[in-house]
Amino acid sequence: MALFCQTSSWLLHTSLKECQMLCPILHLRQLPTVFGCLICTTSPQFAEPLDPKIICKGTPKLKSREKEDDISQNRAGRYNFSPRPFNLFAAGASKRRSETQDSLADITKPTSSKKMILRPPEKPLSVEEWGKMKEEFGTIRKFEELMLEQMIAHRSPLDVAKSLLVALADRQGDISYAILVKYLTLCVAQNNVEEIYDIHDIMKARYKVLETSASSLLIRGLSGSQRWKEGLSLLEKMKKVITPSKGNYGDCIKGALINQDLDLACELFYEMIANDLMPYLDTIQAFFDVGKSVKDDHWKAKLVQILSFLRDNQVYPGEALMQSIRQWFISLPGENWKGNLTTIKNSGQCPSCNQYLEDINLSPEEYNILKEKIIKDVIQGTDAFRKTTPQELEGFQSFVNKQPPFDVVIDGLNVARISSKYNPSQTIWQKSTCRWPRMLKHNSKLIRWSHVKFRFKTQLLDVVLHLANHNLRLLVLGRKHMLNRTRSWDRKTMDAVQKKADIFFTENVSEDDPFLLYATLHSGSHCRFVTRDLLRDHKACLPDNLTRRLFFKWQRGHQMVLSNYVPGKRITFEPVLKYDTIVQTTGSTWHIPYDDCLLERSSYEVPTKWLCLQLK
Repeated sequence: MALFCQTSSWLLHTSLKECQMLCPILHLRQLPTVFGCLICTTSPQFAEPLDPKIICKGTPKLKSREKEDDISQNRAGRYNFSPRPFNLFAAGASKRRSETQDSLADITKPTSSKKMILRPPEKPLSVEEWGKMKEEFGTIRKFEELMLEQMIAHRSPLDVAKSLLVALADRQGDISYAILVKYLTLCVAQNNVEEIYDIHDIMKARYKVLETSASSLLIRGLSGSQRWKEGLSLLEKMKKVITPSKGNYGDCIKGALINQDLDLACELFYEMIANDLMPYLDTIQAFFDVGKSVKDDHWKAKLVQILSFLRDNQVYPGEALMQSIRQWFISLPGENWKGNLTTIKNSGQCPSCNQYLEDINLSPEEYNILKEKIIKDVIQGTDAFRKTTPQELEGFQSFVNKQPPFDVVIDGLNVARISSKYNPSQTIWQKSTCRWPRMLKHNSKLIRWSHVKFRFKTQLLDVVLHLANHNLRLLVLGRKHMLNRTRSWDRKTMDAVQKKADIFFTENVSEDDPFLLYATLHSGSHCRFVTRDLLRDHKACLPDNLTRRLFFKWQRGHQMVLSNYVPGKRITFEPVLKYDTIVQTTGSTWHIPYDDCLLERSSYEVPTKWLCLQLK
């Protein structure tokens, strides 16, 4: 408290006008010298650490760093690839589907908010000018906090923010903790190291413990500076209360790497993984960026372990990380690595090195693990019983166990409703020799046909007939309402389906996905299933990351998706992947799938671009 009391007495000998003239060129450390008690003396002596989930809205949020830096523009046009066939799991597929679907845009008038009205000034204002602006927006509560948020969004110069602190201190005699944290956010965003030092020293002197957001901001700001070890101290204090975030770990790792403390960086990396935190891609990239200047076999082994981590956890690098990995391989002394960007053929062969990638089929051990987990946690789990009964499921299992293994299991309702243009039991009007025109009501529209005759044939029947022509043993899963004589489900159609496939009808309210999974897995690793359902809910029911990765791998290698359907004319399935989309090596080659920055990839999709590294 001595620091703040002494500055208060100095303020009595300094005119307000002189203070305003000095302020814009002073560091934050000097603000108490000008304005006395910078931090409110009535505020608490320490700020309790908070759980990140319950941090108040006034606390600034850390910016997400999921997005990778773009590759320099001079590479444009250098790596051009032919478009791949549409695939449910290919990167950008969901984006393309959404673009092709007709959607109604909501027409709403733009709403004006207080934050939109507030615009930070372009140059520092005097105390009087800030006072007038505050009066103009007198209806806005917490004017200074909202203004600082706008300064953060617009990356305003620090001098402008300082002039606001000057006006606030002049009016209230203090600056609150929330305001100080928002100013810290602006300093960290602009990487102003000197200001970060000042705020750190002030907070350290004033508060015994900092809450989570302030600690995170200071860790980020200090880690790239000469005082990076003070960021480590904040990380250790945070560990006593909560588990630090992957951003906190990543900032400290970068600080250690910049200062060549490689062992500490690796220690923090594996500590983060042990806490079940997936590193940001820019954190992993920092290892390879530093690795280009470290010629050491021990360090090389560490980076190879990181590549194995990417493989085991099915992590896909962005273009920036991919280029760092490529440059690191090329920089290895005594080795002659060449890196090319490519796409993989449907056969699984790399056109750059002619190597075949790993087969996507699970090993017998992996298959048994997955089958056991699916039966225990998905099929017999509580989620399945919410829409079915144990008796119905046991009856289905008994039915499947008595049958020879199936080659394809079909989700009947899903297939029947693939195309929005046709009803499940879609009438196909075919030309005949009739000589008179007729008016036919089709999908609530009158259509004129001059030469037609009609017969019933469903989408489901089309698919069944198509697969049956390949001598495949089929199981169709349906619901009991499909047996009723309705316009949607014609009896003759269902009789035709039953002649070509075994059918099991569940109750109308039952969830059919568990039945689909059980029948497919029970039939063996050769059996595939037909549905457009992504099964993400069932994947989420699995207990651990390993089983979820096995499920996704099995799904990509066994799910058949109908991509093109023209009634009576064309049925096309998407090509099922034959190779696994993970980081893989043969010793003399590395193949690394990476995210194209121009494609928006959903979490259930996999990249289509690859980095091929060859040892010449």
